[in-house]
Amino acid sequence: MQNTRLNTLVDRSARNLSAWLNNPWRRVSLLFLSWLFGFFLGSAVSTTAGATAIWDISAGVASLVAVELISRFCYRRPAVRLPAYTKQFLGQDMLNSLKQGYIYSLFLDAFKLGS
Repeated sequence: MQNTRLNTLVDRSARNLSAWLNNPWRRVSLLFLSWLFGFFLGSAVSTTAGATAIWDISAGVASLVAVELISRFCYRRPAVRLPAYTKQFLGQDMLNSLKQGYIYSLFLDAFKLGS
């Protein structure tokens, strides 16, 4: 690529964002916010699907497929053997945290309803 001002600006912004996200407290806070958003999303989906009894089965199937695809993406094994300590990407960890909050919300709603 040519070294234009726009390219330089994008590269510098990406480096600054990467350096900002390398702080462990910011990483933990982003993961916690992702978990809370997943919890909210699970509550919203179960409430919306439960309000109209027509969408119960479709929402359940869509939730199952989404959770399994996220699990497959987050827990897939690499083709080559890597060292014991490999750091995951923040986006992948946030997606997994969102999934965990979503599942926890659905379990909590199921316990509240007594089913």
